[in-house]
Amino acid sequence: MPAYSRSTSRTQPRTQTVMVPPALAVPVIEREFPRRLHPYWPELQEKSRTWLREMRLMPPDKVERYADGLCYTDLVAGYYIGAPDELLTAIADLSSWFFAWDDRHDRDSVHGRAGQWRRLCRGLHGALDDPKRYLAHADPLVAGFADCVLRLYSFLGPSWNARFARHFHPVIDAYDQEFRNRRSRTVPPVDAYVELRRLTFAHWAWIDLLEPTARRELPRHIRKHPAYRRAALATQDFSAWYNDLCSLPKELAGDELHNLGISLIHHEGMTLEEAVREVHRRVVGCVTEFLSAEKEVLILAGKLADGTQKGEEMADTLESCVFNMRNWFSSVYWFHHESGRYRVDSWDDRSMPPYVSEEIMAENELVGEE
Repeated sequence: MPAYSRSTSRTQPRTQTVMVPPALAVPVIEREFPRRLHPYWPELQEKSRTWLREMRLMPPDKVERYADGLCYTDLVAGYYIGAPDELLTAIADLSSWFFAWDDRHDRDSVHGRAGQWRRLCRGLHGALDDPKRYLAHADPLVAGFADCVLRLYSFLGPSWNARFARHFHPVIDAYDQEFRNRRSRTVPPVDAYVELRRLTFAHWAWIDLLEPTARRELPRHIRKHPAYRRAALATQDFSAWYNDLCSLPKELAGDELHNLGISLIHHEGMTLEEAVREVHRRVVGCVTEFLSAEKEVLILAGKLADGTQKGEEMADTLESCVFNMRNWFSSVYWFHHESGRYRVDSWDDRSMPPYVSEEIMAENELVGEE
């Protein structure tokens, strides 16, 4: 029995027809958030395949068979419109790395590989602070992360780099918290899960990357402006919770405990159907919140455009950031219906994605013990 009944169809800008189950449909996204794609996307797709092979994050046969169908580059090419090609490539590799890291987290949790997981976390923290030192690390996930971070650090300078690191260290710690939760069979209560999810999704790190996309760093008083933060949080909560909505069948099959729907079922006594409706309600609420905050951010940008060079530059940067916040909605929405990452009903083993290699995980465990 399919996890979600698929009975509605939508036509993609890239001529592909995608089936969107009614339980997952968000008409306002389809109606008011046009799909955009960075023109560098075709080259990005090829570069991503090469990088995944060179970094040994996926075996070559799985790269050839699954990488394009996972649509990781499509996702990022819809997020950061206007980014320099080199930056977009680095962000795309970070996104692909993030999915590989998430897969490792899952398999290490399932198999109880606590020692391997602790070594990985230590390596990631180190790579964030001193990426050059970790480029040749034996663990592909550490080396791949170091490679991405070093490239990202080349665009805006020390203050942005320090902020990105400050935002990403808690992401690593939050993944570690999830690892410990899974080992102890702890399902976080709803409010605690929401806060944890904002970290495991790396909300503020993805928002930070809007600035090098616009080629300028925003001053602190603009980043901390309530309207900017509301818009940023709405786009990121939408992305995290829509992922939870679409990945719920995959995560239930894989005995995952971290999903807004699972927390609602476990702690609020909801049925699966009720939890799906509640997550969907929250997802739609994020869109409404963003549309309200977006208006305020654009008013702020208008005030910044005071005729001075500095004012015009800041206004342009802010408008670029909120424009790409908007693009998260359509890119995330369509990605989840295009990507093979969530098609659990088509897998031979619903608990084990076909694009994940247990052999690679085992090799990494042995490397870590040497």
